[in-house]
Amino acid sequence: MRTLSGVQSSGRLHIGNYYGAMRQFVQLQDQGEAYYFIANYHALTTVRDPKLALELTRDAALTYLSLGLDPKKAVLFRQSDVKEVVELYWILGTVVPQSNLERAHSYKDKVAQGISPDFGLFAYPVLMAADILLYSADAVPVGKDQIQHIEFARDWAVKFNTQYVPGYDPADPEGKERGHAPGILKLPAAHVQESAATVPGIDGRKMSKSYGNTLELFGDEKDIKKRIMSIKTDSTPVEAPKPTQDAPLYDLLKLMLPAAEFADVDATWKAGGKGYGDYKKKLLEAFHTNFGPARQRRAELLADPGEVERILQDGAQRARAEATRLMDQVRRAVGIP
Repeated sequence: MRTLSGVQSSGRLHIGNYYGAMRQFVQLQDQGEAYYFIANYHALTTVRDPKLALELTRDAALTYLSLGLDPKKAVLFRQSDVKEVVELYWILGTVVPQSNLERAHSYKDKVAQGISPDFGLFAYPVLMAADILLYSADAVPVGKDQIQHIEFARDWAVKFNTQYVPGYDPADPEGKERGHAPGILKLPAAHVQESAATVPGIDGRKMSKSYGNTLELFGDEKDIKKRIMSIKTDSTPVEAPKPTQDAPLYDLLKLMLPAAEFADVDATWKAGGKGYGDYKKKLLEAFHTNFGPARQRRAELLADPGEVERILQDGAQRARAEATRLMDQVRRAVGIP
């Protein structure tokens, strides 16, 4: 099985990125081929400062490696180092219905947040589909809110194959039946992590860079402490049982503590007798327990930036080998020499 996914380098990565995606990426590198990229083309929809764009791309690479991604097992690369993705983006876009893009959840959500509805944002799903299809991925780890993107990629792959592959049958996409030809573009499947709940931010909304409510994985220690101590709580007295609904502190404790340790917290939370300040201190301890080793690894990587670049270049070379193979087929199919 070949797994592929990416993370957008549009801001400092936070624990929502880790629990929602990157933890799963590290686990999947031991279950077949794994291709992971830093989506720095996608990031241009929001990051317009070139120095910041470079810094955030490097930061994403450091984060992957610090959290345990092994470049001997997985292919780690920058999206922009494989130019074929832009070519497939355009060719694929010629078979994409405009109506699909108009109903894309991500586009509508971002416009509702006040982000300018430019072409990059509108066509974002096409580039994401090109990212996936270029490497013939079998599975793409996504959250439930990203399933639509995989459905789009599958639909557009079928449209391309139907248009350009003689003998292709959408009911037999791999060409297993006699007389049917396999598609050039492979249909990916969404690999949904059912257990990954939405990670709440310090204000109770979904943790997101857009909301400014994150706990950065590698943030300054003083800032991490300040943010944890400012997590939104209600006015329940110390001696009273605490509510478990709409309680971001409770949800974060459940997410970050080992099951046995959370069971003790859960008991006192529901019985009363402890204040929110005590639980925030517990969460701070859990943060450093969970991410202390990764923060140390990051410090070591920062001392050797040449090694990080070597890893990215090696990953790009391996990714390009796959991209070149597929694009040779795509070009021949559409009549481009």
